[in-house]
This record gives sequence, structure tokens and C-alpha cells, in this order.
Amino acid sequence: MSDDQVATELRKMTAFIRQEALEKAREIHLKADEEFSIEKSKLVRQETQSIDSSYTKKFKQAGMSQQITASTIQNKVRLRILSARQELLNKLFEDAGNKLSSYTEDAKKYQEVCKGLILEGCYALNEKKVLVRCREKDQEVMSKAARDAKVEYKKKAHKDIDIVVDEKERLPEESSGGVSIVGGGGKIDINNTLEERLKLLETDALPYVRATLFGENQNRKFKD
Repeated sequence: MSDDQVATELRKMTAFIRQEALEKAREIHLKADEEFSIEKSKLVRQETQSIDSSYTKKFKQAGMSQQITASTIQNKVRLRILSARQELLNKLFEDAGNKLSSYTEDAKKYQEVCKGLILEGCYALNEKKVLVRCREKDQEVMSKAARDAKVEYKKKAHKDIDIVVDEKERLPEESSGGVSIVGGGGKIDINNTLEERLKLLETDALPYVRATLFGENQNRKFKD
């Protein structure tokens, strides 16, 4: 081959190699772009999932925190309401206690009340003789009440009873009134003073007083 032919062949081979290199470079570039897009999508998907997961977690935490806060506020409000109600009930019974002494000013009404208190003690003791103690200033009213109680006891129990008003041992003068019925040879003492009756009322009638003032408790399952 002549020098010109050799040079021509060399140019052809060089051009072929260059073309192969360009195509190979283009192929590598396209593959790199494809792998880049795939990796980018993967990273974006992972980050999106991470953000979504973090958001969901924070949303749940915020919801839980809100529920705890609401529950705490409700409990505080409920306790304040219960405290206010209890203060009202305490004031109610305190006012009632302060008015007990004025309840004895109506002699006729007070005599009837004392008769009922004496009878209650007589029925409970079921004895032939009982001793009734009262304040010194209630002597006259109590004597009449004892007489009336004796008559009613015989009528209802069909037997006699001796009701004696104790003139030696009295109830304290600072007492609001009422009676103490003694039986069993002085061993049994039934406290039926007005103060004691109010204490019993405060215990036994409290659910009804609450229901009257505040309505029925809807959360209460048992009424007895």
C-alpha cells in the first residue's frame, strides 16, 4: 500500500474509534442520568415517607396532648363544682343549725315535736318506765309532751308506760332543744336532741338534698 492509502485507512480507523467513543460516552451519560433519576426518586420517596411518618407521629402526639389538657381542665372544673356544691351544703346545714334554737319559740309546735321524739325513744326501748331529760327552760313544755306521748303510746302499743321528766339531770342550756330518753336502768341513752337529729338528717337526707338542689347525678349507677 502506498503512503496515501495507509493514511486514508488510518483516518477511517480513527473516525470509527472516535464514533465508538462518542456513542459509548452518550450511552454512559444516558445511563448516569437514568440512575440519577432513579436514585433521586428513591431519595425523594424516602424523605416524603419520613416527613409523613414524622407528621403523623407529631399529629398523634398533639392530639394526645390536647386530650390530656382537655381532661385536666374538665377534672379541675369538676372538682371546683364539687367543692362549690359541698360549700353550699355545709352552709345550708350550718344555717339550719343556727336556726334550731328559734324553732323552740313556738311552744305548741315545739311540744308536738318533743312528743314525737319521746315516742320514738319509747318504741325503741320498749320498757315500762323511761326517763326524759331536757333543758331546764323546757320543763313545762316537756311535761305536757310526755303526758301526750304516754296517752298515744298506750293507744298504739296497747300497754302502759311511765314517762318521767328528769328534774335532776338536765340537757345543757346552750343546747338547741330536744330530748334525751334514758332506759335500761340508766344504761341506755337515746340522744334525740335537735342537734343530733340535724346530724342524722345531714347524713341520711344528704343524697335527696343534693338531688333537690343540683338534680340527679347521671353518672350514678346505683341509687341504693
